[in-house]
Amino acid sequence: MINGSTTRMGRLLLLGPLEAQAMEVLWAVGQGSVRDVVEQLDRKLAYTTVMTTLDRLFKKGLLDRQKSERAFLYTPRLSHGEWERQRAGDLVSGLLAGSQPSRELLLSSLVDAVGHHDVNLLEQLEEKIRRKRKELSKGIQG
Repeated sequence: MINGSTTRMGRLLLLGPLEAQAMEVLWAVGQGSVRDVVEQLDRKLAYTTVMTTLDRLFKKGLLDRQKSERAFLYTPRLSHGEWERQRAGDLVSGLLAGSQPSRELLLSSLVDAVGHHDVNLLEQLEEKIRRKRKELSKGIQG
């Protein structure tokens, strides 16, 4: 379940549980009206509650909408994968914005956690670091 963030002009936006569920529904179906989302939710909610939630997501920049007869059709602006990448990037950027000792502690904790969780993942992290160093060194030389 998604319960995190995205950015709109660099500002962290958090989703509530109903907002996250509505996004899940729209990612699954691609596009839908308020009624479509109401019918797909796990729990019964008032039409107006879901309408307000979708309007909030639109105002946060997470949904596009277009008028279709008497109702709006909502479409996610980001794919589920783009959302996850953005959310992870925002989280890490926020944590790295701290002082040097905080950043060092973050990196040390990350490496420890990854190593305890999955040794293969630690090797993938090491490979990504190597690739990024090569990419950055080409940028400096070029």
